[in-house]
Amino acid sequence: MATAAGSLHLRLLLPPCVNTHSLGSSSSSVPFVSSINRTNGPRLNSRSAHLCCSKGSLARLAPLEAVLFDVDGTLCDSDLLHYYAFREMLQEIGYNGGTPITEEFYSENISGTHDEDCALFLFPDDPERGLKFVEDKEAMFRKLAKDQLKPLNGLDKVMKWVENCGLKRAAVTNAPRPNAELMISLLGLSDFFDAVIIGSECEHGKPHPDPYLKGLEALKASNDHTFIFEDSVSGIKAGVAAGMPVIGITNRNPEHLLMEAKPTFLIKDYDDPKLWAALDELDKAGAR
Repeated sequence: MATAAGSLHLRLLLPPCVNTHSLGSSSSSVPFVSSINRTNGPRLNSRSAHLCCSKGSLARLAPLEAVLFDVDGTLCDSDLLHYYAFREMLQEIGYNGGTPITEEFYSENISGTHDEDCALFLFPDDPERGLKFVEDKEAMFRKLAKDQLKPLNGLDKVMKWVENCGLKRAAVTNAPRPNAELMISLLGLSDFFDAVIIGSECEHGKPHPDPYLKGLEALKASNDHTFIFEDSVSGIKAGVAAGMPVIGITNRNPEHLLMEAKPTFLIKDYDDPKLWAALDELDKAGAR
């Protein structure tokens, strides 16, 4: 099993749809990972319950106070890097008889979970080993992210919209703090967010509503005037349970799984016309 990030040597056991090339002498052991194409709790009040079930409208949130963002897969296209790290390291230790995990397995069982739950899922009989494995995997992810992390399409556009509207904003994530802070820094957003909420620093992580409720508390915002961007089933469930409409992003997780978590609507990325139609409607409602 891989250990410290500095000693990682990645075996290039990639499927045909993943390309690699050298990134130069300073990062020659880090493969370039190209894109892969794939296609619960109580709500806080009746108004929020209606919002979460509405037909793609955000107008009832006016006047809007805040926007909450997940990080992994929502601000950036990081899930493929997580998947690659899990797949390589699990295969190296003979998990699943040495058969590489599939992206579907990753999406359904790992994506969006916080590290403690992931460790228990992968190593139910040896939690200590599981936590060590996940710690090593996160180090591998950070090594990959430094060279390969990219913002989601249209991220700069939606961030400019948030700033122009004078909205409060927080990042709310199940990622460990070193990962979250690295990704936010690499994306140039360290000064953008008013708060960064970490699931493991709350009483419960996603899919419990605690991280999103803590985000509202940090911003002194109301769930009646805030919405969320999320890309995972656990994250959407957390936002809905916290009483806010959630815009689901179909970056890599299958649409049918995301829809089961009851987002307000789904978008491909921040360039999706459906998003901007909803934001335009919200802007007009706030101007009335």
